[in-house]
Amino acid sequence: MTTTASPTTFDRRLVAPMVLGSILNPVNSSIIAVSLIPIGRAFGAAPSRTAWLVSALYLATAVGQPVVGRLIDVLGPRRVYLVATAMVGIAGVIGLVAQDLGTLVGARVLLGLGTCAGYPASMYLIRSEARRTGQDSPAAILTVLAVSAQTIAVLGPSLGGFLIGVGGWRSTFAVNIPLSLACLWLGSRRLPRAEPVRAVREEGPRPRYDVGGVVLFTATLVAGLLFLMEDRLELWPLAVVAVLVGAAFVVVELRVSDPFIDLRLLAGNAPLVATYARSLLTAVVSYTFLYGFTQWLQDGRGLTPSQSGLILIPVFGTAILVSATTGRRPEIRGKLVVGALFQVTACVLLLAVAGDSPVWFLVVIALVLGVPQGLLSLANQNAVYHQADPERVASSAGLLRTATYLGAILAAAANGVFLHDGATTSGMHHLAFFAVVVSALMLIATVADRSLGAVGRPTTQES
Repeated sequence: MTTTASPTTFDRRLVAPMVLGSILNPVNSSIIAVSLIPIGRAFGAAPSRTAWLVSALYLATAVGQPVVGRLIDVLGPRRVYLVATAMVGIAGVIGLVAQDLGTLVGARVLLGLGTCAGYPASMYLIRSEARRTGQDSPAAILTVLAVSAQTIAVLGPSLGGFLIGVGGWRSTFAVNIPLSLACLWLGSRRLPRAEPVRAVREEGPRPRYDVGGVVLFTATLVAGLLFLMEDRLELWPLAVVAVLVGAAFVVVELRVSDPFIDLRLLAGNAPLVATYARSLLTAVVSYTFLYGFTQWLQDGRGLTPSQSGLILIPVFGTAILVSATTGRRPEIRGKLVVGALFQVTACVLLLAVAGDSPVWFLVVIALVLGVPQGLLSLANQNAVYHQADPERVASSAGLLRTATYLGAILAAAANGVFLHDGATTSGMHHLAFFAVVVSALMLIATVADRSLGAVGRPTTQES
């Protein structure tokens, strides 16, 4: 960095690369929503095939987030951040010139891996700055990080609709090229050059990278998720592989001294595990809405990609307003309960959509959904910051994103099942009923978690 940070305050020059790196994943998760129909038409591909553009990124991200997060815990954020964001630019170039759907899927895999560094690096830097200054990082920093990701996730379909209108669906891949260059420039100038591991781990041996654990974790997740995403009985051997390799992963992780995922520590931290479960359920509902509702707006309601993107703008506005208003408040339980109630309401409203639903009603649904968008991700992120082991904050943040994208993959699978014959109104109703059930489970899980009452309260100082 070009200047010396104050020894007692958070180095706000880190905010720009943190935010820009963190939005790479949500922008690529959401911008594809309005691109699926045009891409399918361009390559003559059915929705079941274009769904792989969604699933490929989520599979790569679900595996890559904790893997890259642990690399950041061990090596520090700078090198990992720069290499990963360069991969994003390369994926953008591949998508720009791809001539078949398979190549596009490959570009999405590379995007998923490349976007894995931004969020864990940001959470690492927030914790590192808290240790350096001797003070807990400002709540505003965590809020900015959450709001930026939420905003771009909701804004993505609108941005995608605009880009498609201007330059076709390939522009939704090409947008990654300038984003990657901006990350590389900011990261090289502002991220700490010195290895900052000691900012989190002040004594004891340097942490080791558990390669064996990473390989077994990756094999377990890939086999299991491929089985879920394909939804074909003849692929049952993949489920068996996932179970067997998963058992081997547990055995190895319980025996090594510095495991990739500390299962003993995780088993003893029930509140953190509950946060991961809430994040998964939240994501199932959020991404079911994002992809299912957006496709229905085009196929079932007859809107253009640009018009569909505009319908979702109220989600963006409401989420920003809610997050900015509540972000500085330390209590987490209230945010989760209110957000879960609004999420249930939004799903119930989806049951009433029809092929001739007035635009104002669709906008009302978007407004209602904006409330949980502004509350739930922010609250779960803040919970992980307080609940995670400080020495594993980056990998713990990565596991939070893994839970999120496991939910997204389940949502994509649900879209494939209920919208198998197209995004019809009947299919949308079945998908909405599924979302009602999941959102109700999220509400029950939140109300039942009594540990949330103490999370985020300023009664103890984070160290």
